Amino acid sequence: MSPSSLSTAGVLLITVPLVAFGGVSLLSFVMKNVPGYLDNPVRRGLWRAGHAHAGVLVLFALVAMLYVDQSGLPEGLKALTRTLIVAAPILMPLGFFLSVVRPSDTKPSKLIWLTVAGGACLAVGTLTLGIGLL
Repeated sequence: MSPSSLSTAGVLLITVPLVAFGGVSLLSFVMKNVPGYLDNPVRRGLWRAGHAHAGVLVLFALVAMLYVDQSGLPEGLKALTRTLIVAAPILMPLGFFLSVVRPSDTKPSKLIWLTVAGGACLAVGTLTLGIGLL
């Protein structure tokens, strides 16, 4: 692996315990019946989606780092692809979590658009990587 992919993978691996901590936090909200979580289906659903997307996308990004170096892309495009693929597990969960920060929020704020931005980064990054591997 290139030094860039190795350091990116290192950062991604460091986030795995953070995702696990988020899961424990959500579990404690359920076990302790924290107000504003169980009684707020919108918040509960978006926070669960945020946690799930974080976990899956971090693992996906780790695997993708192996392929970036194998692609025929120029170095600048490899760097952009790494950045786009790593942006997804940051932006998408942030959008889910931050759009319903207050326990009383019953509909997402405009910060939900971070999920769209993360999805766009994921789409462009994976499309670029796929083309580079052909």
